[in-house]
Amino acid sequence: MPLKEEYNLLNEMEEKHQFEKHHDSIPGEKCCSQPEMRPRKLRALPPLICCHCGKYFNQHANLTVHLRIHSGEKPFTCQECGKCFTQKAHLKVHMKVHTGESSFTCQQCGKCFNRKTNFIFHMTAHTKESSSTCLQCGKRFSKRGNLKDHMRIHTGEKPYTCSQCGKSFSRKGNLRDHMRIHTGVKPYTCQQCGKSFNQSSNFKIHMRIHTGESSFNCQQCGKSFDQQGNLKNHMIIHTGEKPFVCNQCGRNFNLKGNLKVHMRVHSGESPFTCQQCGKTFTRKGSLKVHMRVHTGEQPFICLQCGKGFPHKKNLKSHMRIHTGENVVSSANFRSLTGVL
Repeated sequence: MPLKEEYNLLNEMEEKHQFEKHHDSIPGEKCCSQPEMRPRKLRALPPLICCHCGKYFNQHANLTVHLRIHSGEKPFTCQECGKCFTQKAHLKVHMKVHTGESSFTCQQCGKCFNRKTNFIFHMTAHTKESSSTCLQCGKRFSKRGNLKDHMRIHTGEKPYTCSQCGKSFSRKGNLRDHMRIHTGVKPYTCQQCGKSFNQSSNFKIHMRIHTGESSFNCQQCGKSFDQQGNLKNHMIIHTGEKPFVCNQCGRNFNLKGNLKVHMRVHSGESPFTCQQCGKTFTRKGSLKVHMRVHTGEQPFICLQCGKGFPHKKNLKSHMRIHTGENVVSSANFRSLTGVL
């Protein structure tokens, strides 16, 4: 039964129930010869389910608000700065940024907060409710369960394993997000361009393309980034820093991902396999380039004659024919250098 019909049926049943209760409460309406009728207990209707991610809701209004996560709809706009929100309550809280209003003030240190949740969490620092403290790094948590999850950073424990590929995770939520890679489910869809994403964080980052939002700017060259991590990686270009060192050969890298790929040279790991011929590769990009052998794809086109090439270096060599640049063959190279 469609959700709208279920919702209407629930309203009709509730109205009927209220009428029966009201009718029974009117004096003189009951007949002594008739047995007292107890109102029938309403049968619970099935919960409302999000068709994108399967989350359950008991009220239609809550489902409507939740669906905005997937659609990207933000109907409540701040008139001061233009920032948009999915819920009216969130806009109300945001407005305190412009008005300077702070509804919640700590009586211990005088610090002010515009959100009750932030205020309550702050108070744990004074009341010492945060009894769960990490003995490794000293970080404190208001819930013991959060400490348990945090400790896996130090222990390296990853109890949640993907049944498809064997990859392990320290958090159950991370495994759930990962499973979408195998299922192909992409519940977050951009209403601007129709592009879909399997993670909410990637969807939010993508939306900045349409809003033009770039929160992180490089002070050296003025380049803007939508993620702080990307700015941090970019800054290494200016500083020349290479903080990631290979413990096998001592080679330095500016990015952790580059070190991770490099380590496969020592471990012999080649996690990317061609499904056509079985050849393995250490990099995903290398596999992508290799697949052109099977697909016949030639993405690099000569603008002079229209000839296509599978690799950029092939196009570069071909362009010398048109530019007149000398192309030295291997035979000519040997004759010029005296190599037999």
